[in-house]
Amino acid sequence: MTNNVRVRYAPSPTGNLHIGNARTALFNYLFARNAGGKFIIRVEDTDAKRNVEGGEQSQLNYLKWLGIEWDEGSDVGGNYGPYRQMERLELYKKYVYELLEKGLAYKCYMTEEELDAEREDQRARGEVPKYSGAHSNLSEKQINQFETEGRQPSIRIRVPEGKTYKFNDLVRGDISFESSDFGDWVIVKKNGTPTYNFAVAVDDHLMDITHVLRGEEHISNTPKQMMVYDALGWEPPTFGHMTLILNENRKKLSKRDEHILQFIEQYNKLGYLPEALFNFITLLGWSPVGEEEIFTKDQLIEQFDSDRLSTSPAIFDPAKLKWMNNQYVKALNLDSVVDLALPHLVEAGRLSENMAENDQSWARELISLYHEQLDYGAQIVELTELFFKQEIQYDESAMDVLKGEQVPEVLDTFKKKLAELDDFSPANVKAQIKATQKETGHKGKKLFMPIRVATTGQTHGPELPDAIHLLGAETVTIRLNDVLNQLQN
Repeated sequence: MTNNVRVRYAPSPTGNLHIGNARTALFNYLFARNAGGKFIIRVEDTDAKRNVEGGEQSQLNYLKWLGIEWDEGSDVGGNYGPYRQMERLELYKKYVYELLEKGLAYKCYMTEEELDAEREDQRARGEVPKYSGAHSNLSEKQINQFETEGRQPSIRIRVPEGKTYKFNDLVRGDISFESSDFGDWVIVKKNGTPTYNFAVAVDDHLMDITHVLRGEEHISNTPKQMMVYDALGWEPPTFGHMTLILNENRKKLSKRDEHILQFIEQYNKLGYLPEALFNFITLLGWSPVGEEEIFTKDQLIEQFDSDRLSTSPAIFDPAKLKWMNNQYVKALNLDSVVDLALPHLVEAGRLSENMAENDQSWARELISLYHEQLDYGAQIVELTELFFKQEIQYDESAMDVLKGEQVPEVLDTFKKKLAELDDFSPANVKAQIKATQKETGHKGKKLFMPIRVATTGQTHGPELPDAIHLLGAETVTIRLNDVLNQLQN
C-alpha cells in the first residue's frame, strides 16, 4: 500500500445525491486535499435492479456543483481504472479463483427456499440467523448431483473460527468483532456478480486506498472486508466511521421525513448557494477550532483534521442552513443576487422571461429591496408577493393599525400629497410622507404604520418610500382609496 493518502467516495447510481452521501464525499475530499493526497470517485453499480438511468451522472453533476473535484474517476480517467465495478468483473474473478484454489472459499448450491427454512429453524430455537455451513464440505458426488439438477451456485468465503477482528477507527477508537458472529457469507451471487463487501475490499486494495471514511452504518461491513484482506494476504486500509445525521427531534434522517429537504438537487433548485451548503455540510459531524462558522473552501481544506470528527450524532438544523445561506447571499453583489432570484419570479409567473429594459430595471430594484433578508433564491416569490397582488386581505394586526382614529386623516392627506408628484421616486415619496406629518401633526408609528399597512398590506417590510415607489402611483392610489372607502362604511 502506498504511503500517500488515497481516499475514495463510492456512490451507487440508485438516485439523486443525498445529504448523507454528500457529506461522505465532502469529508473524503477535504481529508485528501488537507493531506496533499488523491480523491477518487468509484461507481458501485453491481446492484442492477436498484440502478437508475442517469443516476451516476446526476450524482457527479451535483458533487461538482457543490465544489468537489476528484483526481480519478469514470469521467476523468486515471491509472487505477476502470472506475465502475461492472467494468471490473474480470478483476474480481481472478481473486475468487485464488480463494477457491486455496480452499478459502467454496461453492454453495443451497436454494433460497432452503436458506429461508434454515433461518426460520434458527429463529425458532432462539438463535441469531446465520448460514450454517451446510455446503462447506461437499463431496464431488454431491456437487455433480446439484449441477445435474441445474442448480446455480453462489460462492461463500470461509469465515475463520475463533478469530477476533480488531481495528482502530479514526472516529470511534478500538472496535472488535468475533468471527463466530458471522456465518460463511456470499462473495459471488448465483448470477456471477460479486457482492458489495467482496468487491469493495478488492477495489480498495487494487486502487491503493489508504483510508476509508464512511457512515457508521458500514461498521458491520468492516470485519467482512477485513476477512477478504486476510484471506488474500493484504493489509487493510485505515477505517473511519462518521456518526449519523439526525433531525431536530434527534431521529435518523428518513426519506419519509419530508419537512427536511434531503437531496442536493432540491437545494440547487430552491436557489441555495453551493458554497453555503459546502460549509454547512462540513459542520455536520466535524468541528473547527474556535467559534467561527463561516469558512471558504480553502479555509476548510486547511483546517480539516480527522481528529475533530465528532463522536456524537450530527443534528441537521434547517433554520441554521437558512441563516448560513443568508450570510453568503448578503456577501454577493447585486448582479449575482438578481441572477439568483429573478428566475424564481419568472417561474412563478410574476415576471416575463423576455422583459423590456424598464421592467428589468424595476425587477432589479425590487430584488435589491430584499437582498439583506433573502435566505435563498426561491424565497423572493414569497417576500415580494405584495407587489403582485390585485387585492389585499388585511390580517388582524393590520386591521388593528387601521382602527386608529387618526388613520383617515393621515391616509387622505398622504393620497393628496402623492397626487402632486410628477416623479414618483423614493426621495419624493419620502418628502411627501414628511409633508403629511407636517400637515396632520401625526408622527412616528401613528404616521408610518397606517401608510405602510394601507399601501403594502403589511405591518413590516422594506423601506417604505422604496416599496411605494416600486408599487407605482396607480396601485398605491387604488389601495389608499380602497382603505378610505372601507373606513367610511
